[in-house]
Amino acid sequence: MKFSIATGLATVLALSAIGPALGQEVNLYTTREPGLVQPLLEAFTEETGVSVNTVFLQDGLAERVEAEGESSPADLLMTVDFGILIDLVGRGLTQPINSEVLTETIPANLRGEDNNWFALSARARVIYAAKDLELDSITYEDLADEQWRNRLCIRSGQHPYNTALFATYLVKHGEEETRSWLEGLKANQARVAAGGDRDGARDIAAGICDIAVGNSYYVGLMTSGAGGPDQQSWAEEMKVILPTFENGGTQVNISGAAVAAHAPNKDDAVRLLEFLVSDEAQAIYAEANFEYPVSPTAELNPIIAEFGTLEPDDMPFEEVVANRERASELVDEVNFDTFEN
Repeated sequence: MKFSIATGLATVLALSAIGPALGQEVNLYTTREPGLVQPLLEAFTEETGVSVNTVFLQDGLAERVEAEGESSPADLLMTVDFGILIDLVGRGLTQPINSEVLTETIPANLRGEDNNWFALSARARVIYAAKDLELDSITYEDLADEQWRNRLCIRSGQHPYNTALFATYLVKHGEEETRSWLEGLKANQARVAAGGDRDGARDIAAGICDIAVGNSYYVGLMTSGAGGPDQQSWAEEMKVILPTFENGGTQVNISGAAVAAHAPNKDDAVRLLEFLVSDEAQAIYAEANFEYPVSPTAELNPIIAEFGTLEPDDMPFEEVVANRERASELVDEVNFDTFEN
């Protein structure tokens, strides 16, 4: 999402290879980027004296833990996408956790029904709109309306950000309506569905499109100047609208974590999880990456707070994951990524 990432299953980033004098440690396997994870872990170690040994994996997290079997040293499994998280659960690589701190802090729709996984932060799938456009609200369903013909920018329909959105639509509306909706989105494209979310902001600034679909945290990165002066200027030409589904909420993706099924240091793994939903840790998520905290008592970054109150859609993440493959097939069936206007 932002930093240079090492590749390959065997890539390992050891933040701390030696535990403290008491021997307390947690072994974290994570797909979260080192630049975001490190300050959280350092704060945890400073507060508790428990060291964290980190293995960073861009891909193949489930496969590695599965291959290691009961001898796996993994205590906590952290991911940037709910699909990976739920895959870990489905493969039997996690265990349910009984923690009042976690269940009282994290809303029910942001944790597994059996407490096998827990969300740690959220990103909303929002609408970028030209700042002078007379538009204050919009639904995802509205994006297929003819009024947006040749005015919409969006990245590839096969990107996980979009397949999650499309899968949610599929569960809510069924296959026939979803196909028609995707055809409407395709017809409304101002250019080929490609690039990244920030390219939508760039193309709004250039007058190529009037609205674009993008993730909320990119706006923070652009507005703050973290992406450079060009991206900051793109952000100045747009506003953000929190869309919803009809009779629903806003699509969100989450970062999250689960305790490994054979965690050798289970108690300290739970301790780390509980720390990650504390206001201190949630503030780091909010400030470092412009994400939505999952704790209702944690403060939003001011840039993100300006978007208004986020009401996440209540579609179970498990249902979204179960329908991603069919959503992806529909994307190909309507030739979503082929520009024909």
